[in-house]
Amino acid sequence: MFLCCMKTVKDAYDVFRSGLKDTYSNSETDAITSLVLTDITGLNKASLKAFTGTELNVVQSEKLLTIIAQLKTGMPVQYILGYTDFYGLTFRVDPSVLIPRPETEELVEWILRTIPLNNTQNILDIGTGSGCIPITLKHNIPDSNLFGIDISSIALQTAKHNAEVNKVNVTFIKADALNLNEPVIASQRYGVVVSNPPYVTMTDKQQMHHNVTDFEPHTALFVTDQNPLIFYKAIADFATRHLINGGYLFFEINESLGLETVEILNHKGFQNIELRKDMSGKDRMIKAKWLE
Repeated sequence: MFLCCMKTVKDAYDVFRSGLKDTYSNSETDAITSLVLTDITGLNKASLKAFTGTELNVVQSEKLLTIIAQLKTGMPVQYILGYTDFYGLTFRVDPSVLIPRPETEELVEWILRTIPLNNTQNILDIGTGSGCIPITLKHNIPDSNLFGIDISSIALQTAKHNAEVNKVNVTFIKADALNLNEPVIASQRYGVVVSNPPYVTMTDKQQMHHNVTDFEPHTALFVTDQNPLIFYKAIADFATRHLINGGYLFFEINESLGLETVEILNHKGFQNIELRKDMSGKDRMIKAKWLE
């Protein structure tokens, strides 16, 4: 039914809007459609908007039909395409890793604006997932030594692939963020420790879109309502022992627990603690300095 209706780029936008009206808003659908059409046709977003009469061949229309069927299940478009862009780089993503968000790009930007970019230093990302944070930092601070850990072997395979594709050298190691005694990691001192750990509570989960809860890895997302800051406490403890004097701890956080997270860092002796909002005006990230 839809195949005969998708003869042009404009038709594709119309069909996607109609087919996904119960899943996404029109603006979300248009953004998703642009990503899909760029992938299938090779046209950039500007060309798609300027030349809506561009014809689609049968193969392209069939691919669009397959993708719209997957999107109707709630599967994120990034998993369907198999990649996403982050801070100007391209990363493979699959259901073993979280899809990198714009808020995490903001966190990376904050790190790059804070630390010296011409020094050799060790930087550790805890809960690395796709590797987007250490790979991007290594790309922009090539003299630094980047480490990424994750408890998931499959996620680490994805991260290693992304490092190879983006032509940077990052050391990825399997380790548990709640028990950071892996020798290679525990033997280092770091100029920066950064983490976007699990922080979504079971209460928060009830408000989330099913394309997140049904498809993205739960071990990277969820914590209990009873101990929602468990990862922050463990990582902060590790940082007090392994940050150099004047080193920084960066966190992406639960917007509802910003003040509580700041209090943990205060209690553990961190200084110059700064709670920052993201582009949506939500408390989303923290920077803290360690002074011995």
